[in-house]
Amino acid sequence: MAKKQYAVIGMGRFGSSVAKALTDMGFEVLAIDSNEQRIQEVVNTVTHAVSADSTDEEALRALGIRNFDVVVVAIGQDIQSSILTTLILKDLGVKTLIVKAQNELHGKVVNKIGADKVVFPERDMGLRVAHHLVSPNILDYIEISDDYSIIEIKAPAPMIGQSLKQLDIRAKYKCNVMAIKKGSHMNIAPYADDLIDKDDILVIVGKNSDLTNLEIAYSEG
Repeated sequence: MAKKQYAVIGMGRFGSSVAKALTDMGFEVLAIDSNEQRIQEVVNTVTHAVSADSTDEEALRALGIRNFDVVVVAIGQDIQSSILTTLILKDLGVKTLIVKAQNELHGKVVNKIGADKVVFPERDMGLRVAHHLVSPNILDYIEISDDYSIIEIKAPAPMIGQSLKQLDIRAKYKCNVMAIKKGSHMNIAPYADDLIDKDDILVIVGKNSDLTNLEIAYSEG
């Protein structure tokens, strides 16, 4: 199965962070910004980088934007450009559209005009968003060192009804299930025979590269 392709529009601090994180995870990423200098700053860290006006429908069409699996609108202070870009992308038939919002009102507007998910930089850091884009079941992503992180993942369909022994996450992905949340109950240090139920949340620790492999394996559910 071909890996998902991502386009990120707006190479400010947030957009460049998302673009770099997705690239580091092995995905094809197209970076777009109207500012040539910003494009030059990221040209060596993403797959493709293009200077273009995202409010120009023909420019986006020429880039084949509708062929990307996910488009992230990470435009900074210019709320009008963000809204217009969102409208154009929706009209062009983009499959999944993620929009960064400056405030609650901005978020409500882009949500109403078709954003599939609205993110707020104060709450959703670039790296965390990148992991969520790869696997929508990822609820949280916490770096505990340069090499290790903890993820909270809502049990994907293939996990449901399986025991930890059957899933064998430690052997397959070199990651450890630290806990399982079942509603308001937190099962610390679960047993190998414990079953995964629908809506369970698994807390998993591991090396970043191993967690990425696990996320990708379950990203299609």
